[in-house]
Amino acid sequence: MSNMAASPVLWSPSADTMANCQMGRFKTWLQERGFGPFADYHALHQWSIEELELFWQHLWDYCGLIHEVPADRVLSGRDMPGAEWFPGMRMNFAANLLRLAEGEHADREAVVAYCETRPVLRKSYAQLKADVGALEAFFRTRGIVRGDRVAAVVTNGYEALVGMLAATSLGAIWSSASPDFGTGAILDRFGQIEPAALIVVNGYGYGGKVFARQEDFAGLIEGLPSLRCVVSVQQLPDQPALTGDRVTPWPVALAEGAGQAPSFTPLPPDHPVYILYSSGTTGKPKCIVHGAAGLLVNHAKELMLHGDVGPADRFLYFTTCGWMMWNWQASALLTGAAVITVDGSPGYPDLDMLWRLVADEKVTHFGTSARFLAGCRKAGLTPAKTLDLSALRVLFSTGSPLLPEDYDWVYADGAPRVLLGSIAGGTDICGCFVGATPLLPVRRGEIQCRFLGVDAVAYGEHGEPVSEGRGELVCRQPLPSMPVAFWGDPRGERYRAAYFETFPGVWAHGDFIHFTEHGGAVIHGRSDATLNPGGVRIGTAEIYRQVETEVSVKDSLVVGRQIDGDVEVVLLVVANDGGELSAELIQRLRTRIREGASPRHVPRHVISVPDIPYTRSGKKVELAVAGLLNGAARGDNRDALANPEALDRIRDRLRQANLLHG
Repeated sequence: MSNMAASPVLWSPSADTMANCQMGRFKTWLQERGFGPFADYHALHQWSIEELELFWQHLWDYCGLIHEVPADRVLSGRDMPGAEWFPGMRMNFAANLLRLAEGEHADREAVVAYCETRPVLRKSYAQLKADVGALEAFFRTRGIVRGDRVAAVVTNGYEALVGMLAATSLGAIWSSASPDFGTGAILDRFGQIEPAALIVVNGYGYGGKVFARQEDFAGLIEGLPSLRCVVSVQQLPDQPALTGDRVTPWPVALAEGAGQAPSFTPLPPDHPVYILYSSGTTGKPKCIVHGAAGLLVNHAKELMLHGDVGPADRFLYFTTCGWMMWNWQASALLTGAAVITVDGSPGYPDLDMLWRLVADEKVTHFGTSARFLAGCRKAGLTPAKTLDLSALRVLFSTGSPLLPEDYDWVYADGAPRVLLGSIAGGTDICGCFVGATPLLPVRRGEIQCRFLGVDAVAYGEHGEPVSEGRGELVCRQPLPSMPVAFWGDPRGERYRAAYFETFPGVWAHGDFIHFTEHGGAVIHGRSDATLNPGGVRIGTAEIYRQVETEVSVKDSLVVGRQIDGDVEVVLLVVANDGGELSAELIQRLRTRIREGASPRHVPRHVISVPDIPYTRSGKKVELAVAGLLNGAARGDNRDALANPEALDRIRDRLRQANLLHG
């Protein structure tokens, strides 16, 4: 038996939860229609992948999603790539997100927007729908039509949601970036998709500081000759606004279109709704195109069933507009919940800030990163003991594997009564392969389950399912939110190479995963960052689990150095006190790794560094550092990094240690 089978249970659903959560009601609803019976979640999941078309059609109906014209069938076929979802359907993405904006729900809060530079903004569903109609009308007067791209450099707030809904209502395609991106990184993204309209802030606040970007973003506008109109948002009220011939201030744009209702233009199911981007740390980002119907139904499943989000809930996911979790958060509107947005630093004025918001706003669903939860643990925070978190039911975590010690912290001091939903997927599907369910217990260090409708397994190197131990995370059947295309890839060559080259006809996601005997999952890190010392494949997450639970370690990064036909494991460590690593600490880390993982995992080199490079969505940049270590001239696309100076410092330390090739 795998040692994972012995993981202790930290939370179990009550009988009331299992019966009355939305997934429990969905299971009962199916059984009343002659399907099943389903003894447990795993039986429901098995049915969902065996009867794929039945599952997705009944999910659409149960979630109350709307269309103008029904589909001819659910799925054109199960071959990948090339499977078409809901052919013949005509629907609108924004219409579904605003489906509860009339009647008794119209006056309920839709958006509560917090930021460091402006007062809290509260808008009802009726107000949100009115502003969406006004902005869409403005876009139309400027010649924006179906298929045009509407790009935005905006913070996680009200304007981003209005802009996205207005664009998708008329059939334009939404794409966003965070205002802390460098202009080069933004042009690397938006320059490929040639937007017709741009929404842009004049700066942003972070950590108590103000970052004015008028000059930078004036240059951005000049660098996008395809633009027909620009809408400027006064994110920094005390700073000058952007100006120019094509620029209209946000209030003026809304005033021009005031009184107009959203058109909710009916569109084909695979009509593009979003363009998202790969991280771009090793070159220009891939432009990943997502279709409306597939993304909508998958988000409905993930939020309503797996997350148990409903009309009475209050949903806060800390994110930026440059991360796919913003798009996931936006879809919470389809549930009728109040979406609470936060723009700024999660640690300002202190690390308790987000927990105070959860308490003050009576948040029922709080989403954050594994890195944030680890920071709370290391800082000794005890929000469950100091704040009223009684409304909180679900705590989501994503971005990187959640350490077992952080499960312990949540259930001791963080939020012990909640369902801790560690979820994992990515930008590629704008959603999840594995994650949470209210129908199963939470076990220490484990993701609870495969998601419904997701035929996920672990494959060995030769394309065979792995029954024990880790393998490549693959999906053997189509998923509605798989991209419809890459932008600028008319023959689909880059698309096929990205996901279907490793195992033909099977989606290979690029993560190492281990499925436990009771149906849980443990992510072992990116398989494209795999280490192969002595020809044995190991995942970086196994090393992080040992290193980042050491109290003297603030942060770390693991990469492989190719030498003499083999690979050496190199561990970069940031000490908690900001100083150099002591010989005693290095030895302690080696011992922890040997005893907690295996002798194969013990790094050949342990190097002290001042900081670790991250993408702007908060993910460690292993590949760029590995490229640097193995002979790449620079090792990165620096504009894609949140802290590119970290690479310079790492290069200096690696050079001092005589580890750089050439």
